[in-house]
Amino acid sequence: MRKFKNLLEMFIFGLVKFISLFPFWILYALSDFLFLIAYYLIGYRKKVVRKNLRLVFPELDDKERKRIEKRFYHHLCDVMVETIKLLSLSDKSLGKRVTVVDAELVDKNCEEGKSTILFLGHYGNWEWVPFITRHFHKQQVFAQIYSPLKDSAVGKTVHAIRNRFGAENISKERAYRRLLEIQHNGKRFVTGFISDQRPLGTNLHHWTNFLGIDTAYMAGGETIGKRLGADFLYLDVNKTGRGRYTLTFRPLEVREDGEENPVTRAYLREMEATIRRDPAIWLWSHNRWKARR
Repeated sequence: MRKFKNLLEMFIFGLVKFISLFPFWILYALSDFLFLIAYYLIGYRKKVVRKNLRLVFPELDDKERKRIEKRFYHHLCDVMVETIKLLSLSDKSLGKRVTVVDAELVDKNCEEGKSTILFLGHYGNWEWVPFITRHFHKQQVFAQIYSPLKDSAVGKTVHAIRNRFGAENISKERAYRRLLEIQHNGKRFVTGFISDQRPLGTNLHHWTNFLGIDTAYMAGGETIGKRLGADFLYLDVNKTGRGRYTLTFRPLEVREDGEENPVTRAYLREMEATIRRDPAIWLWSHNRWKARR
């Protein structure tokens, strides 16, 4: 059984690696085909997408929401092939497609002896975000917090893709211990927290208004950052064309209004503004508002 599993892992990885060698024009043709399958034939999570769009944009008519819906599915298929492409895409080629703005804010934190907690969302192509490490000039440990994938052949391939830029993948259960260890070793870290999804299980302790809806949120990044004396930045993503993104670092505008978790709420305000600017490239297929207070 183990031998079969190893062979399956090798086959899937080899197949994905082979597909990644295709030029972008072929990959985007594949994406267009996948859109037809996902949207019209399978209807992948279409009920969830439509429910979310109705909640957030009640002022739009069905025709306008459907336009956003179709653009979302097109973008989601693009993200899939763009992520596969990471297995063979050179830094030089990716650098022509991804523009990074104000990365020196991270280096400045390092010079001041501070680590950086970077907030972002499932927006644009979040799998291309680790390319930002190529724009840091100070020696820092770059890490990303994740939920461990199932031990499957596909999971092994995804793990290989996410290691493309040498980022350390830290499970959320051991995030604080590992980041504390990095600082105890005299190093500084840059750690990304994708914190726009619904908290899992019964971890529904914090609520705020997000996209006009009473929403549960996660505050782990803020808690860890404050304990370790880190600075907080937001990574704004703008899609400027097919397979072309601008990633901009920005300080968070924190309001000390006496309410809990002011940093996380500042991040959610930034995230909301980003989503409303171009809603089609956020992950609407996530059942964000399944939980109610």
